[in-house]
Amino acid sequence: QVQLVESGGGLVQAGGSLRLACGAFGINFRFYKMGWYRQTPGKQRELVADFTSGGSTNYADSVKGRFTISRDNAKNTVYLQMNSLKPEDTAVYYCNAVTVFGAKQYWGQGTQVTVSS
Repeated sequence: QVQLVESGGGLVQAGGSLRLACGAFGINFRFYKMGWYRQTPGKQRELVADFTSGGSTNYADSVKGRFTISRDNAKNTVYLQMNSLKPEDTAVYYCNAVTVFGAKQYWGQGTQVTVSS
């Protein structure tokens, strides 16, 4: 059974930092593009950061220079380091795993990040 389990969300003041982690179970992790998305009520889920099929990283313009995505294939885990957080970063953050050609895709249950002003 495939599971993506996120952790690390919480409440932080503006300007603070959080690190999200997503552990993947039941997939051959190294063959999946991993990414982070976020969603606020009434809005579509949006890409925050992910790995391209070539292994490089891709970021939403709104988080460039503040967020860093990384992965540890030995631990089947992907991370999202979030610095200089802003109230507009408040959202539920979801971990995503997708094969290179998109044949299989999985989502985590989401973790709430709240940034107070």
